[in-house]
Amino acid sequence: MNTDRARAAGRRELTYTVLLCLLGAGLAVFAATRTWSVELTARPAPLPPGRVTRTGGDLLPWLPALALVGLAAAGAVLGTRGIGRRLVGGLLAFLGVGVAAGAGYAGFGTGGEVSAGWPLLCVLGGLLAGAAGGFTAVRSGGWPVMGARYERARPAGAGRESPVLASDGRVDGRRTTAAWDALDRGEDPTVS
Repeated sequence: MNTDRARAAGRRELTYTVLLCLLGAGLAVFAATRTWSVELTARPAPLPPGRVTRTGGDLLPWLPALALVGLAAAGAVLGTRGIGRRLVGGLLAFLGVGVAAGAGYAGFGTGGEVSAGWPLLCVLGGLLAGAAGGFTAVRSGGWPVMGARYERARPAGAGRESPVLASDGRVDGRRTTAAWDALDRGEDPTVS
């Protein structure tokens, strides 16, 4: 009963963490591709002023790319296990902090005319993705892994049995599990 509760809690933590990562990185990608600043330049009298718009990606070209890596990291959290998952979580935490710091710098540290809304959303997205990465690095030990339900549990102390061979060298037909085991090892049980 306790193992069922622990398994359900691990599944719930994994789900919430991946959703938080997707939300944060998606928000950062969306905000980084919006118009952060509009620059008007004066032109001679009959012409209207020139208008140059800049997105967060124009101000810092690596910002949307880093946020997209955060989206990919959500899939990597699902697809890895053990120390690999913890390393992905640590990388995601650093990545989220990098997105938040870059958006904060581009939005408020450059001294130009930049609206505050999109940079703040990008900072928020980076912090959410970073929090998901930190949580993954710390708590992912008991989380379920992909494909674990399809792995065959071996009995303790049982090694691989060699197939029962007929006199001509082929696998004996009475022992079909031996033929399947031979296929698992990459051997052709029908070849003598």
